[in-house]
Amino acid sequence: MNAAKRYEIFRRLHEDNPEPKTELAYSSPFELLIAVILSAQATDVGVNKATAKLFPVANTPEAIYALGVEGLSAYIKTIGLFNSKAKNVIETCRLLVEQHGGQVPQTREALEALPGVGRKTANVVLNTAFRQLTMAVDTHIFRVSNRTGIAPGKTVLEVEKKLLKFVPKEFLLDSHHWLILHGRYVCQARKPRCGSCLIEDLCEYKHKTSDD
Repeated sequence: MNAAKRYEIFRRLHEDNPEPKTELAYSSPFELLIAVILSAQATDVGVNKATAKLFPVANTPEAIYALGVEGLSAYIKTIGLFNSKAKNVIETCRLLVEQHGGQVPQTREALEALPGVGRKTANVVLNTAFRQLTMAVDTHIFRVSNRTGIAPGKTVLEVEKKLLKFVPKEFLLDSHHWLILHGRYVCQARKPRCGSCLIEDLCEYKHKTSDD
């Protein structure tokens, strides 16, 4: 795929949705960090239902740490893998209090040192909360990048690096959200909705579908 085609893809995505946002509900970098940790192998809708009950009660590292694993589990038991996530969140809260003054760090290295925080989670927080030029590649972005030809790669890290290189700089900051939303609602895994796709004519996927 050439640069002109990529530019037009992101120009259209921007025109369609000038200020894309994550679908996770949060009101601070800390709330976002916790929501993203909880969202692993879970839906944003499911996480939002749980945090809607949790955050009014506890939305700081100190407050959630005070709940303990059992107390936190009661709020997030509807989310998959809640036991291990509760342990990770409590330990993360302890480290935030002891090592970062209760603040969410703004470097990937410091974020990845927290339990339950991998490269993808760190990139989401850096991009969404702190507006850094990072690219968090989830299953949606990996699929869209390969299927369309925007940034094909065999591994998540390869796709991440290609996107950072190939996405036009003026669109890079929000491209993570555009690609996720596109994968979630249009370029779906089992049957992409090519007939409803605003970049269908630019996409290099060989097996396009028509909407029924």
